[in-house]
Amino acid sequence: MEGKVLSTNAQPLGNYPHVKRVGNFIYVSGTSSRRKDNTHVGANQDAQGNWILDIEAQTKAVIENIGSLLESMDADLSHVIDITTFLVDMKDFKGYNKVYGSFFNHATGPTRTTVAVHQLPHPNLLIEIKAVAYLPLSNA
Repeated sequence: MEGKVLSTNAQPLGNYPHVKRVGNFIYVSGTSSRRKDNTHVGANQDAQGNWILDIEAQTKAVIENIGSLLESMDADLSHVIDITTFLVDMKDFKGYNKVYGSFFNHATGPTRTTVAVHQLPHPNLLIEIKAVAYLPLSNA
């Protein structure tokens, strides 16, 4: 079962659902800081045309986007059991980790894997996160 389309969500860039339920598990595809209008939170252009990229703003937006996608399945971030994070540069790990910690507790939050990748689908993206949530059908 795919999630209800929420007006705040950007649409997938390919032929796949952003979120899908399989039994008691909810899978969230790799999610970025992309807004519905295809701009990116944490990517701002200065007067000289240079892009200023902010890992903390992007991380916050990505996790909020995941939360919104989970809401479309009657779930929320508290149901997340596993996170996989893709960073373009591990120098951003500290800023990412700081924001991540404001959403998830180290003792009760999801398991997590963080990997560096060569690039993401847009040059203004520093981070992408995919998630797995658990919500028994009887609770949905």
